[in-house]
Amino acid sequence: MKIIVLMKQVANKDAILRINRDATWIEEGDLSFEVNESDGYALEESLRLKEKHGGEVVVCTMGAQRAKSVIKDALARGADRAIHVVKDDLLNLTPYAGAKILAEAIRGEQPDLVMTGLQSDDNGFAQTGVILAELLGLPHATIVIEVDASGEQLRVKRELESGWYQWYTMPKPALLTIQSGISQIRYATLKGIMAAKKKEIKEVAPAATDPAAPSQRVTKVYFPQKTKQTQFLGDGNAKAGAAQLAEKLRSEARVF
Repeated sequence: MKIIVLMKQVANKDAILRINRDATWIEEGDLSFEVNESDGYALEESLRLKEKHGGEVVVCTMGAQRAKSVIKDALARGADRAIHVVKDDLLNLTPYAGAKILAEAIRGEQPDLVMTGLQSDDNGFAQTGVILAELLGLPHATIVIEVDASGEQLRVKRELESGWYQWYTMPKPALLTIQSGISQIRYATLKGIMAAKKKEIKEVAPAATDPAAPSQRVTKVYFPQKTKQTQFLGDGNAKAGAAQLAEKLRSEARVF
């Protein structure tokens, strides 16, 4: 079984964020970076499936050269090889544009299973994996918390609302987006770190994007301003105050 795991590098969740001078994004120069949380669980589930059924785990990351730390960590944990789509500016990529680049990078691999995290910790769109499945022509399941690949078809357990779950049977190949907490993530061992130095990291350039393709642009990033305003209604008269409150709810808040 060949499994491709998509992993993204994001800013450390505990970092103190500062907005850049142009107020278009955060100041990345003084940040530390880490593996996107749910992507780490996708890798762990892939490694467990390989241990049970054999095969190969291939990691794919898109980003600048600093994103290689994500790849090296994955290889040290047990992934067999990696694909690095070298692209510096990811900020203006829509989920569709990013998925299209990733689809072209992994299409030739013909994987049996593609795994991604449910969503990224920075943008949180939760769309790239779903769109990627459509571009690759693969069936997909989202918010997956358990995977059974022992049969001819996949059986996956999905998390639904209000504490409900769903078991779903689907054909292979397929794409799954993995929920955080699906299992206990392993640490890289010294043996794994040494072995990772000999594993292949294939660098690929992203395919040229269509200038007319939809893109996104961040116009302003800012911290929410805390404000409050107090109004006294009715001038001490409860009936008049209730009437004024009802009018404000109707005309200003538009709740009824």
